[in-house]
Amino acid sequence: MLVLGVAYKPNVDDCRESPAFEIIELLEGRAAIVSYNDPHIPILPPRRNYAIRMESTPLTPDVLREQDCVLIATDHDAYDFEHILEHVALLVDARGATRRYGLRGDAKVVMA
Repeated sequence: MLVLGVAYKPNVDDCRESPAFEIIELLEGRAAIVSYNDPHIPILPPRRNYAIRMESTPLTPDVLREQDCVLIATDHDAYDFEHILEHVALLVDARGATRRYGLRGDAKVVMA
């Protein structure tokens, strides 16, 4: 599973108060293999309440195709959602990003 965006809001490099940390921990607690991509946060900084240590995964077509699911946790402008949708099996949109880009009706998109 790939989480898109760990910043607490779009287009910033601040991950304080970000829900992505809790999401990643919950997924890992259920034995999911989780990675993330964030163009603004290349390495997850130490957080007091989380023991997650990861580096941002490149967002390539091969990486996208390898994922069972991709989750939009932060809607950065740098993400090309049409391109992402082209290569994924399932895209869970927790931020309404696909609606803004007219992609909501795609069968691969699940709104969360």
